[in-house]
Amino acid sequence: MSGHHHHAGPTHRGRLAIAFAITASILFAEVIGAFLTGSLALLVDAGHMLTDAGGLLIALMAASLMVRPHTPRRTWGYLRMEVLAAGAQAAILLAVGIYALVEGVQRLFTPPEVNADGLLIFGIIGLLGNIASMLVLSAGRNANLNLRAAFLEVVNDALGSVAVIVSAVVIATTGWTQADALAAMLIAILIVPRTIKILREAGSILLETVPKGLDLEDVRQHILEVPHVLAVHDLHASRISSNVPVLSAHVVIEDSCFVDGHAPQVLDQLQQCVAEHFVVSVEHSTFQLEPAGHLEHEHPGHD
Repeated sequence: MSGHHHHAGPTHRGRLAIAFAITASILFAEVIGAFLTGSLALLVDAGHMLTDAGGLLIALMAASLMVRPHTPRRTWGYLRMEVLAAGAQAAILLAVGIYALVEGVQRLFTPPEVNADGLLIFGIIGLLGNIASMLVLSAGRNANLNLRAAFLEVVNDALGSVAVIVSAVVIATTGWTQADALAAMLIAILIVPRTIKILREAGSILLETVPKGLDLEDVRQHILEVPHVLAVHDLHASRISSNVPVLSAHVVIEDSCFVDGHAPQVLDQLQQCVAEHFVVSVEHSTFQLEPAGHLEHEHPGHD
């Protein structure tokens, strides 16, 4: 196996901690604002902020766990906490989005009174806080799935704050209070598709799907082109976390390689092939080198 240390990569715990503090402060302000103004849009955005604050806290905890070293019991450490945290955040956000859509439709027909001035003030406070969080997280947003989910939540919050501000302006200028419900539904529409995307990617990793961009048949053909390789079976590829792909295979090589000591050179070529040749660089690879007759001793289910 090449690369015996399981690096989580940069976790950006400091950035997550700052974003969490900002989000928690905005949440507190919006809860008060929703109570004072009677706004559904602000209430939904506050609910969104609640889940985001919880999600960022989960992301922060996951980032802390991801840097813990692996142990004999947890051989990959806590790398998969990234995926679990992102999936949990997305699931909570999806529930908030569905609630906003249902409640928004009801309020279109029975709109309550909304304090437009207060709504505008709290909307601006929320937007400024979200922009600050976006700036803090933007540099590390592509580091891993955990950071991507956290950044996505903050972006959605910012868009939600814009919707709150627009609805406040509409209500103040026209008196049309249904704008508040429409803003809440818009926030939901922004939430749902993006959360589904994160859920799909997290599920793909948990189901150990082949990493996107890696074609196993292409990998098989390149392995077969390595000198002395006769056949390949039990070829598997997956991801431990968003940026840690792994691959394993049983590779049948010529019997003479085990006699003349050439097998280690074949192993080096195989590991170099999967680490350098493909778009997805697989540095964690495990190859079982076998003589031709070994296949008779393996379980019938091996392919």
